[in-house]
Order: sequence, then C-alpha cells, then structure tokens
Amino acid sequence: MVSVDKAVIARLSRGKHVFEILVDSDKALEFKKGKPVSVDNILAVNTVFKDSKKGERAGSKELEDMFGTTDVVVIATKIIKDGDLQLTTDQRRKMVEEKRTQIITLIAKQAVNPKTQIPHPPQRISNAMDEAHVHVDPFKSAEDQMQGVLEKIRAIIPLSMEKVEVALKIPITAAGRASAYLRQVGTIKSEEWKEAYYAMVEIPAGMQAEIYGKLNDMTGGQVESRVVKTIKV
Repeated sequence: MVSVDKAVIARLSRGKHVFEILVDSDKALEFKKGKPVSVDNILAVNTVFKDSKKGERAGSKELEDMFGTTDVVVIATKIIKDGDLQLTTDQRRKMVEEKRTQIITLIAKQAVNPKTQIPHPPQRISNAMDEAHVHVDPFKSAEDQMQGVLEKIRAIIPLSMEKVEVALKIPITAAGRASAYLRQVGTIKSEEWKEAYYAMVEIPAGMQAEIYGKLNDMTGGQVESRVVKTIKV
C-alpha cells in the first residue's frame, strides 16, 4: 500500500458533489487501463473524502445516496474507472505519446490521399498534427479522437476516409485462416465455400496492401482480388 504522502488524488464529480480517494498513481493507472489490479492495493487509505487536502470525509448517507453503498472498495472502483486521475508528468507524457501513436496508426490505415489513393506515411501525419497543434487526450480512445484530428489536419494534407469492397478468391486449403483474418480486419458481406473460397469483403482503403500481403503469405501468393467499389466514409 502506498503511503499517503506519495499518493495522488482520484476524483469523481456528480452534480454538486465531489468524491476523492488517495491512490497509488501507477497501480490506479494500470487499473484504469483494465489491468487486473486489486483496489485494496491501490488505496492509500480506506476512506472516501469530500476534500482530501482538508481531510473532509464524505458522509455515509451521501455515499449511500450517490453510490448505493458505503463500501469503500466498490466506491473506489467507480471513482478510478469513471473519474479523473492525477498523473505524474512522466505518466501523462507516456500516455499522450502512446495515444498519439495509436491515432496516427488508425489514420494511416483508414485514410488515403484522395489524389493518389495511397495512405500517407505515419511521419507525414505526425508532422501535420504538430503543425495543426493537435491536442491528444490520454484518456479518450484513439477511435473517439480520430475524427477530430482528421478535421484539423485536412487543411494541411489531403485526406479521404474510404473503404473498398473487394471480391476475393482464395484456395480452399487456406480458407479457414483467411476467413478468420478477414473478420478481424474488415466486414465480410458474403462468402461461398466451393472449390475455392469466395468472399466479398469491405476493408479500409489504406489497409489494402497490408491485407493482400497477409493473404498472399497464407496462400503462397495464390489470392485473386478485385476492387468492386470505393465507399466514402
């Protein structure tokens, strides 16, 4: 258990009410990311505060009204998951860098240059984000932030969110693996299992080269593909 003087505040606001707990910053962050960490090991003290700096504790009735329980572990779980967690400078920097990389990867895979129909290199996307002064929220998912980032950097580099519907013919010997992979990376519109595996699949336009490469690895280069249509997203 972390000492109180080394703990940070996790805070949840509900209307006019504020609830705080003192936590181990590293363990709380791991828990918030979904890692299996015991809440008992996260808490510095088994107390829910109204104002931790002043030492003002939340009353039992107030906790019961807001959380339906007075169990500190149950309440702490909600506060850590749904509330705000103070981060050290190093933690925030690392989280922002990780989230930024995730956003760049998503854009590189799902968007293309409409003039060339080819994805922009990740470094070009990163440079455009710098130029547009894009703010990255370390706690929001990359998917939730991607659209906002696209709107900001479109003034700097041409971008188009597109999907393509592709007709595929794959040797039946690789059909099982190919079908499972295609379900991971796209949406199978239709499929037939005959002398070969035939599938109509919708995939991000920027991932075509990666997907075809993977399928060719599975089949020894025996994949046949044809783009049926391009879909603007």
